[in-house]
Amino acid sequence: MTIYDLKPAFQSLLRPLVRALAGAGVTANLVTRLAAVLSVALGIALALNPDQSVLWAVLPAFLFVRMALNAIDGMLAREFGQRSPRGAIINEGGDVVSDAALYLPFALLPGVAPWLVVVAVLLAWLTEFAGVLAQTVGAARRYDGPLGKSDRAFVFGLLALLLALGVPLAPYWNAIFAVIVGLLVLTVWNRVARGLKEARGEARR
Repeated sequence: MTIYDLKPAFQSLLRPLVRALAGAGVTANLVTRLAAVLSVALGIALALNPDQSVLWAVLPAFLFVRMALNAIDGMLAREFGQRSPRGAIINEGGDVVSDAALYLPFALLPGVAPWLVVVAVLLAWLTEFAGVLAQTVGAARRYDGPLGKSDRAFVFGLLALLLALGVPLAPYWNAIFAVIVGLLVLTVWNRVARGLKEARGEARR
């Protein structure tokens, strides 16, 4: 069970808004680009001001907004005939750029070993690569956990909220990021293994 499993219910809530956006001529690619630009802007602000609790308080809310934008662009693409190869590339590329922009500023916090955050971001990229890679062997795009995109947003959003509230996390940062790294490695393994299993099942049919 991951947060991704709640996606259908979340999409149902967003569907009236998506219809309105489609009627107004808003495209999936525009929403994807907006999410990436806003992510980079907030990431730069956090990197330049890592001691500002107000900015860290903004991050959890923005990560929720980003999840909504990600759901909206997908629904516009699938349900309103906006799918395209370019859109798929923009979507996947925008996600990894946004992850890096929003999560790398954690490396600047006191008590954090920067290399652990960098490894976590690289592994986050690898999870998405593993998900896409499944398609090259005949499987569906994989979204397995335990630390997929939505789950990462929840974890980092929670950490940012605790930071904004003044919870003393400095003694525990490295242990926290070590756990995150471990969960990301497991996520990569699950996506690769299940993608191969699905591909082998298709091959037998």
